[in-house]
Amino acid sequence: LIILIAMTLGGVALVRSVDTANLVAGNLSFRESAVLAGERATEQAVIGWLQPMTIAKDPSLHADSAANGYRAVRQDPPAGTAWDTFWNTTLAAQAITAAPDAANNTVSYVIHRLCDGAGAPHTVSCSKPPSNANSGGSFSAGAVSTITSSQVYYRITARIAGPRSTVAYVQPIVAL
Repeated sequence: LIILIAMTLGGVALVRSVDTANLVAGNLSFRESAVLAGERATEQAVIGWLQPMTIAKDPSLHADSAANGYRAVRQDPPAGTAWDTFWNTTLAAQAITAAPDAANNTVSYVIHRLCDGAGAPHTVSCSKPPSNANSGGSFSAGAVSTITSSQVYYRITARIAGPRSTVAYVQPIVAL
């Protein structure tokens, strides 16, 4: 009888362990699905809107475009504020939200040009790739000609809400 009780307790512990492992594996699967949905959305934002506008040197990149979830000025959460709180209080109203995908993930995103103000990038302070110094080919002796870059950094913040209250953020920075 004692052996039977010990085996029953061992069986119950094993079932609970397997059940917990299945829940953890399922949650990891939902998280990975959410991250993949976010990566697809950011790629669509870059290829479908941001890159064509940059290639065309469209001056509308110097101002906000609510229809495209675009902000010409950098917005960051205040110190000590979590991104989820900042998203819910500030960015959610500015975001573009796509229809849920096959895995029931709903993606919303906002594009920020990493500049301190609106206007052309050469007139406002923008985050840009560093200029590379060219050690040769200068026009005067002893001088160094610099190669300047016209690229500007853009941050795409995507918030993905999925099944089982899954929330994930994907935040790539692209230079165009």
